[in-house]
Order: sequence, then structure tokens, then C-alpha cells
Amino acid sequence: MFKKILASVGIGAAKVDTVLHTEHLLPGQDFSGEILIKGGDVEQDISGIDLALMTKVKVETEDDGVEYHNFCIDNWHISDSFKLQPGEERALPFNATLPSETPITELPTSNNKCVVWLQTGLNIDMAIDASDKDSLYIYPNDVVKAFISAMDEFGYKMAKADVEKGYLNAGSFNSNSGCYQELEYRPGGFTLFGIKEVELSFVPEQHQTHVLIELDRAFSGDGYKAMTIPHHPDEVAAVESRLRDLLG
Repeated sequence: MFKKILASVGIGAAKVDTVLHTEHLLPGQDFSGEILIKGGDVEQDISGIDLALMTKVKVETEDDGVEYHNFCIDNWHISDSFKLQPGEERALPFNATLPSETPITELPTSNNKCVVWLQTGLNIDMAIDASDKDSLYIYPNDVVKAFISAMDEFGYKMAKADVEKGYLNAGSFNSNSGCYQELEYRPGGFTLFGIKEVELSFVPEQHQTHVLIELDRAFSGDGYKAMTIPHHPDEVAAVESRLRDLLG
């Protein structure tokens, strides 16, 4: 009985470890791995195993401050209930697909608030959930890379990157995940139309990427431009000229 009580508060209980075949991924990419479970000192009833894709989102507080909260982008149910014997080891393979709107983490800025991780939980009856966290490294697709390269070419530096809670509504497209990423750029010097800041947000899909561009101009305030770039080499190559026309 004493061991069961200890197990119910996480002492001597089951342990879980998720092993991914790769942690380096693109939004929308398939990934796979296995969940390794090892029983503790006593028999335990596992009511299920779940895998959650997590990020941190920026939330504005009532006093105009900012907080960062954990946010679940997607989740997968890996296993139904089973009984785990003392010291028993199990390996559960899985396959899943990252949502296309998964935030990018690998970005050229020192002020990068974007993080993504997988969290694995054992739903142990009458126990504190055993959990395991695994960081993911999410890279931009070709369209996003083309925008980042063009902004650098035009002398704009990425000042900050973070993930906002909420939805983008650009009229011609919408985001769906409940959070969206903002890449904030500032010019390295004088700009023709007094641009003080540019924010880029992307909503990737399988064959195209939507882009919402917010321009903060010194003389006319904020303005928005939405565009959709098909995932075709010619369209990706034209990103620089389209962005040049917009920025002047």
C-alpha cells in the first residue's frame, strides 16, 4: 500500500521518454518516433498516452503588460488504457504530421520568443501525470525563406519574432490554429516612404503560403497588404520584386 501511495504522487512511478527520428522539421512535414515507457515499483493503470504540440503565445494583460502562456497547437492520442507492470518496458511507435501553421523557431534574430516542443503525457489514474518534453527545431519553407532573404537584401533587420494568441483575418485568407507568428522588421536607415516597421505573418498551406504584411509609416500610420505565393519556383523567385514594389 505504501508504494502505491508513493506512486500516486509521482515517486517510484512510471517514466516516459519520447524519441524522435528527427527534431528538425518544416511546417506540414510528417514526423515519427516512439514513446518509451518504463514501469515503476508497482503495477499501475495507464488510462491513455497523449502527445501534444506546444508553443508559447504572447498575451496582453489588463494593465497593458505582456505574458507568455503555454499553448497547445495540436494533439494526438497514441494509446488507450493498459496496465503497466513493475519494471515493464514498452515502446509505442507513432507517425504524425505537423500542422502547416506550426511556428518557425529557426530565425535570424537574437530576440526570438518562438519555441515549439512536443509534450508526452501518461494519464495515470489517481496520479500526477508523468510527462516528457522534447524541443523541435522548425525551419521556414521556401516562400518564407525568400521573404527573409529579401528583407535582409533591402536593409531591414529582424528585430523580434514571437507568437501571438488569436487569429489572422486578412479577408482573402484566415489562420486556423488559434495562434499566429509575427516577424518584426526595422529599417537599417532612411526609407523612401518613412517606413518605421514591417511585420510579416505567414499562413502556409500545402501548395501555397499566404502572407500578411503590416507597414507602419511615419506619416500615414499602419497599412496592410495581403498576398498569396504559390509553391512554384517562378513564384518564389518573384518574391523579391513584389516586396521591392511594396516597400518602395
